[in-house]
Amino acid sequence: MTHIIKKITLLLFIVLLTGCNAYQKVAYLQEAGKQVVMSDSVQAPVPDPLIKVGDVLMITVNTNTPEAAIPFNIPLIPSSNEAARSYRVGGGTNVSYGLSMQNFLVDTEGVITYPVLGELKVAGLTKKQLSDVIKESIYPKYITEEPIVLIRFGNFKVSVLGEVMRPGSFVIDNEKVSILEALALAGDMTIYGRRESVLLVRENNGNRETVRIDIRDKNLVNSPYFYLQQNDVLYVEPNDSRSRASGISSAESLSISVVGTLISIATLIINILK
Repeated sequence: MTHIIKKITLLLFIVLLTGCNAYQKVAYLQEAGKQVVMSDSVQAPVPDPLIKVGDVLMITVNTNTPEAAIPFNIPLIPSSNEAARSYRVGGGTNVSYGLSMQNFLVDTEGVITYPVLGELKVAGLTKKQLSDVIKESIYPKYITEEPIVLIRFGNFKVSVLGEVMRPGSFVIDNEKVSILEALALAGDMTIYGRRESVLLVRENNGNRETVRIDIRDKNLVNSPYFYLQQNDVLYVEPNDSRSRASGISSAESLSISVVGTLISIATLIINILK
């Protein structure tokens, strides 16, 4: 009878081993990124997001005389008749101008094509820097009063996936979000997430950077990675227990249950026969 128990135990052990390599089958971007070393003596400033290739910029130029700013605010899609007014621009062209903003896509060369000014190199600039470039280009050359140039990102979003309650992409209206806030938007980590190794994927100047962050570290708030940039991706890896569980099918779970029951019965019989 003891021999039978040993065989059953061995069988159970073999079944359990099927989940040991589950991490390699489940986790994304394995071995990508180095662990960030965070210091308690150096506090990184809150970053001003840089304009990158693929960004969508909403740019408006305002002046005390609305007609003067019209050539720099031609909407891609005409506004509704109720909100729009018609103005005559040089050459006799009627342009419908309303409340909609002009969207500019930063192309693969880091350039946008802006009305009147033509191509502008914008990648690598902050919104403030681009605002100054546009302002200096149109005043006083094209208009006689100093304009106010407003710029917003039309696609400032971050993505959170992996072991969180609500994975997805989130548009950030105020263009400022920390790692903790992004996790909160995703419903926080599940109990199966690896808090010591959250993977951050970030694109800088056409190159993708991958780093691993321990969100348990008290010095995280001083890290240059505490605040996310547009289009950052956070991936929360599953811990070992979650990986093993995902590697065991329902049939295997049933097998483990049956084997465990058999061991219990065999042990009971041995104790009765003693």
